[in-house]
Amino acid sequence: MTIFEKICAKEIPAKIVLEDDECVAFHDINPQAPVHVLVVPRKPISRLIEAGEDDRELLGHLLLRAAEVARRLGLAEGGFRVVINNGRNAGESVPHLHVHVLGGRPMSWPPG
Repeated sequence: MTIFEKICAKEIPAKIVLEDDECVAFHDINPQAPVHVLVVPRKPISRLIEAGEDDRELLGHLLLRAAEVARRLGLAEGGFRVVINNGRNAGESVPHLHVHVLGGRPMSWPPG
């Protein structure tokens, strides 16, 4: 069980922003911006490349919840970044698909 599965199961506490039957969104414990929230599907998918056609609806749901997180935390007007890391070279640290919502400061391009 990954740490994200344990958070979804309420075995590990987290500062939850929103949750529903499909996902849980919570503040990252190692934030890279003033606002850094992870949107994690309850279904364990190790990474985006492992998602299948049957995950199409779930993937769309994660993006819609990321937008809701941004609205709830006041990021909609100033802007925010949505990131999905896939694999070690992309910075993935937990093998459970998740969406980062980052905001509260200007973001540079290209990202590091």
